[in-house]
Amino acid sequence: MASAAIFSSLRRRRSPSLEAFLAPVDLTEVSLVQTLATLSSEIVSCYSNDVFFFQRRNSRSLIRKIEVFLLLLEYLRDSGSGSMSNLPTTAVLCFKELYLLLYRSKILLDYCSQSSKLWLLLQNHSISGHFHDLNQEISTLLDVFPIKEINLSDDVREQVELLQKQARKAKLYLDKSDENLRLRFFSFLDEFEHGRIPNHVELRLFFVERLRIKDAKSCRSEIDFLEEQIVNHEGDIEPAASVLNGFVAITRYCRFLLFGFEEDKLQLSFGNKKTPRKGLITREIACTFLTIPKDFCCPISLDMMRDPVIISTGQTYDRSSIARWMEEGHYTCPKTGQMLIHNRLVPNRALRNLIMQWCTAHGVAYDPPETTDASAESFAAALPNKATTEANRATATLLIQQLANGSQGAQTVAAREIRLLAKTGKENRAFIAEAGAIPHLRKLLLSSDPIAQENSVTAMLNLSIYEKNKSLIIDEDGCLGSIVEVLRLGLTTEARQNAAATLFSLSAVHDYKKRIADQGGAVEALAELLRVGAPRGKKDAVTALFNLATHPDNCARMIEAGAITALVGALESEGVEEEAAGALALIVRQPIGAEAVGKEETAVPGLIAMMRCGTPRGKENAVTALLEFCRTGGAATTKRVLKAPALAGLLQALLFTGTKRARRKAASLARVFQRCEYASLHFGELGVAYAFAGNSTMNNSSLPADVSMSMSISVL
Repeated sequence: MASAAIFSSLRRRRSPSLEAFLAPVDLTEVSLVQTLATLSSEIVSCYSNDVFFFQRRNSRSLIRKIEVFLLLLEYLRDSGSGSMSNLPTTAVLCFKELYLLLYRSKILLDYCSQSSKLWLLLQNHSISGHFHDLNQEISTLLDVFPIKEINLSDDVREQVELLQKQARKAKLYLDKSDENLRLRFFSFLDEFEHGRIPNHVELRLFFVERLRIKDAKSCRSEIDFLEEQIVNHEGDIEPAASVLNGFVAITRYCRFLLFGFEEDKLQLSFGNKKTPRKGLITREIACTFLTIPKDFCCPISLDMMRDPVIISTGQTYDRSSIARWMEEGHYTCPKTGQMLIHNRLVPNRALRNLIMQWCTAHGVAYDPPETTDASAESFAAALPNKATTEANRATATLLIQQLANGSQGAQTVAAREIRLLAKTGKENRAFIAEAGAIPHLRKLLLSSDPIAQENSVTAMLNLSIYEKNKSLIIDEDGCLGSIVEVLRLGLTTEARQNAAATLFSLSAVHDYKKRIADQGGAVEALAELLRVGAPRGKKDAVTALFNLATHPDNCARMIEAGAITALVGALESEGVEEEAAGALALIVRQPIGAEAVGKEETAVPGLIAMMRCGTPRGKENAVTALLEFCRTGGAATTKRVLKAPALAGLLQALLFTGTKRARRKAASLARVFQRCEYASLHFGELGVAYAFAGNSTMNNSSLPADVSMSMSISVL
């Protein structure tokens, strides 16, 4: 049986794991026996009381063994026989091995006392196996321990010999009552799998009476812990993530069925982050480390990797660093210099788990990668089974009933949970909308409660990702107007940002772009958010404006609403300049758009600056915008652009070093200037550069002014 990934550090003959960092410290200058006695005493004192809900017998057995070791160690310490000079070499080696065994025992006991009940139940076989492994290693240690060569009192010797006999006879122990509970949990999954909702009384008996999960807060903690396992150990987990998703869905259903909808509103805010779970490894271990292991650091940034990935040469880098390297046009491995066969980035999950465990040991905060919502990717990777879908459908029914008829507090809770359900899986998004959630969420959009508003607009965003739901949202009477109202006057920053993201999602449908632009105040609000919003808000706004700009009938409306000025200003705003240049490249295709951009004094300088210092994609969009600006604006516009300082050199640089699309656009722009009456004076040298870089694809001046964009909708 495969073991859970979190316990890989407890198996000594596996691939490198956390135990590699737990080798005994150098104890030549301190008392080895004293150190072991202190550690043993700490374990015994921490767990002398019954703090274990599951694995009681295995835990007590391990603690009793440690008590005997403590008796032995205290005797050696107090009798003066504990110094290294008084101990046989074999005993010293055994005690150093005991140092590691004690820490691994503490890790396991910590885990059993701090993990969620449902997770421990699902891992019953695996955890029991780890207790058995520790017992076998203790037995091996005692077999080679030179007890006859050490001066011990009769009672201490008797205790050690008795422990030695018990350890030899010990067998794997599975608690029958725990195992029956585990099987009962699986039976609920089986009922949902066959389209039946388990009996309300049976669910209450299991969760409340047997597991003593007696309130909504406890149930929420169980759900959070299970979800953490799916995210943190993607692909290396037992049960499989798809099955574990089913248990999450069942527990979420029971949370509302058994405990209702009232909850501390402080827990409802979208902006609140989860409280970090207490570390599973104690500070004493963390204190033995002074620096971050070299293998945990990205060779490019030299910082600890948050999302390690493997490239085609087999080297590992942090995703953000190597992605930036590739975007800048490099085709080689930074470390080895080898050519890259492909640009695929394969997650190095084993290394990421090690980094997370090491951070836990140090008490160092580990920020999960932000790329397209890592948790959503992990859940999406596990295709939902029928049990998960049916349990989520049953939960959605309860939630929508509360949206329709519940108190304000219950509606807020329901909106939050619908947002979470709609976060992953098109099946969830489909049946939530089909069950009638959108009209009720629309009413909450205008709520005076900021938390209710924030959760409802975010739920609407997540639902809109499913293509068929876009029409349901757009066609719902007053829904588009309410989303725009949240964008304009939302009670929280998150609500306004997510309203902008919702408009971006809806504008993916061509027929809706005109409707959104014509909605009163929509474009004005997007432009305002682009001017003064937070970084993420600006990103949401500029991508929405870009989508609207792809509809030719929206140009006049965007000019009237001040979007052109906002987009030109965004050329100097880090994080949104690429999209701003792309939107301008679309707008200047039309004469009225080129005229509006021409009135902006900073437009041409901003695009020139991006050609000089922008990202490869930004340079593409900037040169495309200038090319379209000249084509549409005529001779006067061309002369204006021609006078821009250093443009000739920048075009020449793009012709040689730019991406394929940038080279094509730069060549086209060079030809425009070669035909200009000022070409011989200002751009004679471009003829040579163009002749060098030219090819058959560049010679077609009618090539479309395609714009390079990188946009995605993140579930929230």
